[in-house]
Amino acid sequence: MLLKKNIPLQYVFGKIKYEILLVAIYTLIINILYCRYDFTDIAIPIAIPMVLGTVLSLLLAFRSNQAYDRWWEARTIWGAIVNDSRSLTRQVLSLMDATYQSEDLTLFQERFVKRQAAWCYSLGQSLRKTDPLKGLDRLLSRRELNYVMKYDNVPAALLFLHGKDLKYALEQGWVNQYQQIAIDQTISRLCDAMGKCERIKNTVFPATYSLYTHFTVIFFILLLPFALIDVLGFMEIPLVIAIAASFLLIEKMGINLQDPFENKPTDTPVTTIARNIEKDLRQMLHEQYHMPEEPVEKPAYYVL
Repeated sequence: MLLKKNIPLQYVFGKIKYEILLVAIYTLIINILYCRYDFTDIAIPIAIPMVLGTVLSLLLAFRSNQAYDRWWEARTIWGAIVNDSRSLTRQVLSLMDATYQSEDLTLFQERFVKRQAAWCYSLGQSLRKTDPLKGLDRLLSRRELNYVMKYDNVPAALLFLHGKDLKYALEQGWVNQYQQIAIDQTISRLCDAMGKCERIKNTVFPATYSLYTHFTVIFFILLLPFALIDVLGFMEIPLVIAIAASFLLIEKMGINLQDPFENKPTDTPVTTIARNIEKDLRQMLHEQYHMPEEPVEKPAYYVL
């Protein structure tokens, strides 16, 4: 996703450059017919496109709002994934009793935390229909990679490994039943978030609504030169282009926002979010094992 505050104009108008070129040619032809060949009967009252433009504005506003709601819901879900990933790491690192701290427990915690970071990358890649295992070899062991490769849904397989490891931790006495329930609830929230993302990905915006709106935009643009030719003459050409560009850009904006997991610049930035999650989790994991020991202060009654 483009994370720049200033979007290049080349990118914005590159989406509609062919449509604008056709509008310019179409308007120029009408203008030549009216001014050079005296086809004055082709002019129509400006009230006709005004009424159609009002209806079209309402349609585009509804379309844009619905598309933005889908995009914002996707961003909200990934915000919850950030929080739950940090919570899961905190629970795995802090709820283990220090009495049972051992090399096996250290390896267990490291494997669990790295797998959670891998899950975030895998979920984003699977939503974008790219390879869900790409880049996960640096976070998962060969055994884990071989296991999840058997699944069509790699993120679901990684959560299943979370559950198996949690059961193993209970059997080893590293967590008690109450701690297991708390960690399992966090894993369940991650599973819920994955399902919500898949719902957005697999629920297509109604094609008929998009088609009708697009036809209305085209019909409005086709009528506009006939309404302005009698008033503006050749000056109608840049004005029609500007008005057409405005409506076409609003329509394109709705189309781009309605699918937030299509690997486009307007997507929810799942890769950037996953990278930030990995950075946070690695820092928490590093601090867990490299926290300096605090000096032991003597009780007050030792002070002379």
